[in-house]
Amino acid sequence: MAAQAKQDMLNKVRNQDGFIAALDQSGGSTPKALKLYGLEESAWSNDDEMFNLVHQMRSRIVTSPAFTGERILGAILFEDTLDRQIEGKASSRYLWETKHVVPFLKVDKGLAEEADGVQLMKPIPGLDALLAKANDQGVFGTKMRSVIKQANVEGIRAVVQQQFEVGKQILAAGLVPIIEPEVDIHCPQKSEAEALLKQAILAELDKLDDSQKVMLKLTLPDVDNFYRDCIEHPNVIRVVALSGGYSREEANDMLSRNHGMIASFSRALTEGLSARQSDQDFNQKLDQAVESIFQASRS
Repeated sequence: MAAQAKQDMLNKVRNQDGFIAALDQSGGSTPKALKLYGLEESAWSNDDEMFNLVHQMRSRIVTSPAFTGERILGAILFEDTLDRQIEGKASSRYLWETKHVVPFLKVDKGLAEEADGVQLMKPIPGLDALLAKANDQGVFGTKMRSVIKQANVEGIRAVVQQQFEVGKQILAAGLVPIIEPEVDIHCPQKSEAEALLKQAILAELDKLDDSQKVMLKLTLPDVDNFYRDCIEHPNVIRVVALSGGYSREEANDMLSRNHGMIASFSRALTEGLSARQSDQDFNQKLDQAVESIFQASRS
């Protein structure tokens, strides 16, 4: 990618009001995403047909007049989307060149079995090749997710260390990692888990050199402005929030109380959208969703 384009993307993500759209549902979560969109499993007979349908859904969202870089800073894509086109352009290039939305790529391969109260990421074979492909397609950054289910010191430390270890590999490839150690909103000791998580994140951030800038994607915390130290850390470009199963209304309400944090919502963004809606209704619903998330992210 041209150095100027990368700098323009960095400036946008760092300085502009807005939020990041998470359009990266992958194999395991795709049927659920399609069902919420009004398409039952009877609508497809194999994975190819399923991914064609989800690409149609994502394309409908991205090509909507409601989806522009004025309110949306970036969008996170699944690898299958990266390999496809939107209106005749590679998806990532369509996002930036047509919509002025910064492209990110989900790079993890899903979650390992739970141990020590957490789910680490599965190994990511072929990561260097995937990062090279992302660079070729004009992608700015990546995203990878782990899940914390218990306030377990060892488990949380392992999650954060794994995230930063892979994050450094991503940085070395010239991309910006979004580090996502999600705290399950149903964690019985959510506040304690968040305290342990923040401590572990700050310890890893302090080990980075000045040139190593990352983003963080975190569950909306129980205590308002809890991640202020992370937001203000010199190695952090932006802290974004996942909706994590909260409704859009709940997520927006919590986000608006966490100053300096912006949204990176998936299900909360697409809530209320349906395959059966006319384009006018669909675009109107999406516009309302985008505006509400944009306003919550400006607080």
